[in-house]
Amino acid sequence: MKDKTFRNPEAVLDIQDKPAVLPWIGLSLQHLFTMFGATVLVPKLVGLDPGIALVSSGIGTIVYLMITKGKIPAYLGSSFAFIAAMKMLLETKGYGAIAQGAITTGVVYFIVSMIVKRSGTDWLNKILPPIVVGPVVMVIGLGLASNAANSAMFNEAGKYDFKYVVVALLTLALTIFFNMWFKGFLGLIPILLGIISGYVLALAFGIVDVSIIQQAPWVGLPNFEIPFVQYTPTLEIGAIITMAPIAFVTMTEHIGHLMVLNKLTKRNFFEDPGLHKTLAGDGAAQIVAGLIGGPPVTSYGENIGVLAITRVHSVFVIGGAAVFAIALGFVGKVSAVILSIPGPVISGISFVLFGVIAASGLKILIENQIDFDRKKNLLIASVILVTGIGGLVVEAGAFTLSAMALATVLGIVLNLILPNTARNEEK
Repeated sequence: MKDKTFRNPEAVLDIQDKPAVLPWIGLSLQHLFTMFGATVLVPKLVGLDPGIALVSSGIGTIVYLMITKGKIPAYLGSSFAFIAAMKMLLETKGYGAIAQGAITTGVVYFIVSMIVKRSGTDWLNKILPPIVVGPVVMVIGLGLASNAANSAMFNEAGKYDFKYVVVALLTLALTIFFNMWFKGFLGLIPILLGIISGYVLALAFGIVDVSIIQQAPWVGLPNFEIPFVQYTPTLEIGAIITMAPIAFVTMTEHIGHLMVLNKLTKRNFFEDPGLHKTLAGDGAAQIVAGLIGGPPVTSYGENIGVLAITRVHSVFVIGGAAVFAIALGFVGKVSAVILSIPGPVISGISFVLFGVIAASGLKILIENQIDFDRKKNLLIASVILVTGIGGLVVEAGAFTLSAMALATVLGIVLNLILPNTARNEEK
């Protein structure tokens, strides 16, 4: 366990460092802009109010920071793992069923949290050695690479658009420029500057839909769905059975993101504040989301990418982003401006964000001197990378095992069952 006085020498702002007010605002907005698109996309695909998704993500993040004692710089946004289940439940049973499912997944997290607290985390080192962790981290970064590339090439009609490619590449180039040549405060917000610059370019190329900004109200109350206020809950066993197992999928992603954060911050969050605390924090955030009308939440790879690039790991910055998200849930015009940021701008940023995470996984393999002349190591890494990056999923009804979760499970199983030395390697 790290000394309580430990400070990461590579961090510009470490976990407990509080920035000055103006830089704080800029750094928090950078995280907000980064997670906004994905967080509001989930409710849009399901049929929920994006405003309430912002509010629930902000409150959920604050709850998570409180339960983890402000030790982990993680932002929680809408989870993609529950989309199919939520869409089906909303169409057949209404939001009350989604709420029960979300609350149930939170309870599952709490149960697993108590088991982990009792059993400790020594088992983690056995099932998640560097040969598993490194490729899994790479999958977290590269698993959405094809989505980023597609958003950079295809317009809303699904056709290849050269203007989209130009905007994406120029946004990428400007973000790299800001990251490499700007110093001081501007050097800490290359992602925010990249998004703003890309947005201006997109406006010049005429690919921004300004109508959603014109139609949005300045102030509006999100569509809260509070039990016994907006609706009278009835027991939905089907919803509980449908969504509860998905909790184990998001737990796998949760652990994967923690592994990346451990590497970035040079800490071991599995030990301090403890995996049981991080699971409890995530579970509590999901329960809060279910009680106010939002989708279940989870930690975001995009925001981890921002941490990696800027080396600003302050939980105060993450907390600031959460406060802004809650506020934007009530300010329609500003939400619409961010919502109008076109795909190629986000893609240009994502090429950097996802790539940095993948490089962190490669760094884990290098630092632990993994020997790829050993067949066991070669096979484990190969299966994890191709399964995760290729997008192989397992679906059974509304239950979906994501590519990242499946890759992690396969890596763990192979590591446990394969002998350290193949028979044809024996001397």
